[in-house]
Amino acid sequence: MTNPADRRVSRRQAMQVGIGGVAASAVAGRAALASPNQQGGASRFAAAPFAEIEEMSVAEMRAALDSGDLTSRELVNMYISRIEAIDQQGPTLNSVLQLNPDAAAIAAERDEELAAGESRGPLHGIPVLLKDNIDTADGMYTTAGSLALMASTPAQDATVVAKLRDAGAVILGKTNLTEWANFRGFQASNGWSGRGGQTRNPYALDRSPSGSSSGSAVAVSANLTAIALGTETNGSLVSPAAINGIVAIKPTVGLTSRAGVIPISATQDTVGVMGRTVGDAAMALGSLTGVDPRDPATELSEGQSHTDYTQFLDAGALQGARIGVPRNAGFTGYSPETDAIFEQALDALRALGAEIVDPADIPTAEALNEVPGAFERLQYEFKRDLNLYLEERQDPEIGTLADLIAFNERRRDAEMTFFQQEIFDLSEAYTDADTPMYEELNERLTRQAGPEGIDAVLAEHDLDALIAPTFGPASSIDLVNGDQFLGASSGIAAMAGYPLVAVPMGFAFGLPLGITFMGTAFSEQDLIRLAYAFEQATMMRRPPTYRANSIMLDGSLTGVEGPSVPGIGVAATPGGEDSTPEATPAM
Repeated sequence: MTNPADRRVSRRQAMQVGIGGVAASAVAGRAALASPNQQGGASRFAAAPFAEIEEMSVAEMRAALDSGDLTSRELVNMYISRIEAIDQQGPTLNSVLQLNPDAAAIAAERDEELAAGESRGPLHGIPVLLKDNIDTADGMYTTAGSLALMASTPAQDATVVAKLRDAGAVILGKTNLTEWANFRGFQASNGWSGRGGQTRNPYALDRSPSGSSSGSAVAVSANLTAIALGTETNGSLVSPAAINGIVAIKPTVGLTSRAGVIPISATQDTVGVMGRTVGDAAMALGSLTGVDPRDPATELSEGQSHTDYTQFLDAGALQGARIGVPRNAGFTGYSPETDAIFEQALDALRALGAEIVDPADIPTAEALNEVPGAFERLQYEFKRDLNLYLEERQDPEIGTLADLIAFNERRRDAEMTFFQQEIFDLSEAYTDADTPMYEELNERLTRQAGPEGIDAVLAEHDLDALIAPTFGPASSIDLVNGDQFLGASSGIAAMAGYPLVAVPMGFAFGLPLGITFMGTAFSEQDLIRLAYAFEQATMMRRPPTYRANSIMLDGSLTGVEGPSVPGIGVAATPGGEDSTPEATPAM
């Protein structure tokens, strides 16, 4: 295979032409991508339109690949076609920042292995997109959405990328994100980066995709990939998943390696997966786990991780489960529409045999709001952890946070048109993170959020999990003032480093809403069981509608429904009528 270094475009070229130029080598040979299957006959997918893969699960792809009815090269071809038609043109979602020029060649290698009877596992030949803060040592950049890091490329794959390659996945490309994972300025528009511009919500193009894993969520929702990796420090996986009508698994800190991932916080950062179904996300998660010498936090996962999380998919898991509803920490009450759908979700859970303990309040909720708190901890860690990453990366221009601040000042025209870098400035002013003040703050937050918070309420009520709305309906894209924030449920789990699973819950005015299942450290398997049972009973995933206008003219508000949940209806709308979202053609 061609040396990846030889395929790299120059910095000047990439900045001039964006994804179109970077992707050219991947799409120019499109006709060569479709090929006969390994049995020698023409696959039904060989000349199929890209609509053939819409809403196709990873399990369905796996079956088609193994039977020879589909090749990995055809799959890559169809996803590139969708990216061209939907992401770069048509609705112009702008979620895919760069395509991998080696994707077709990698897919061909995976096809050859399958033809020889060699399979690496469930992800063999499956295309995967990566958030652009995850290192790849290939023909792509890793920039966190910033123009500042386009003078270099990483010398080594992130550990999670190496694991995906070993599992046979095809790295299809990089996705746009809120620049620097939304840790640069206070008025950021989620889904905007200096390198990639603004990503748009596929359900309503004038609405925010949330973030910071914006492009990953949008790409999965719009069927530009079946699986994408994102990262979360506080809400950056589960929030965009909910806003874009998909599933996200945010793992316990230490279950997946952060080595080779542009950091914010060693205490809170984690790499997770996004899929359209719990099954797809669970299938991908198993390929990422394991102790990694490059990330000491993964030592905590020894004996507590699994390489196959699909074994925990149990449609009957809610029968007899005890689930708590925290009310005192701002989990509910910030959005009437979200609350209405959430109450229907609680009814659905009861109908499925779960015992709902409501309220199940977090005992440390008020203490966790004290200052200094979580934001101050992140500022200490961001400066330390980012400088360590940059030192290892050896970029010729950017070696420290101070260098980034200076770069942004020089490139205000491209980087600070819409929002500034106040968070960068505050973090740079912080002293080193090995001070007693930081150590005391870190210990207090971890203890209050974990053992004295989530763990305490789980034990008090003998609960299997806690649940809450993930986020409210998507706000309008506002490059002038930044995103509007009403409320979310990810904060306490973020401070504790505990896992979350977000699943589609319903719709408000045609905009997706999600429900989050949360638990103690390394309880992913339990959360997957419960989330899967809810998903299978309610089936609230709906393909995007690509509407230009965000508000449905009839004011419809649709809720939890499904054939397995008799008696569960839809929430009353302002006009007193019920309806479901209507799909509109792509522009």
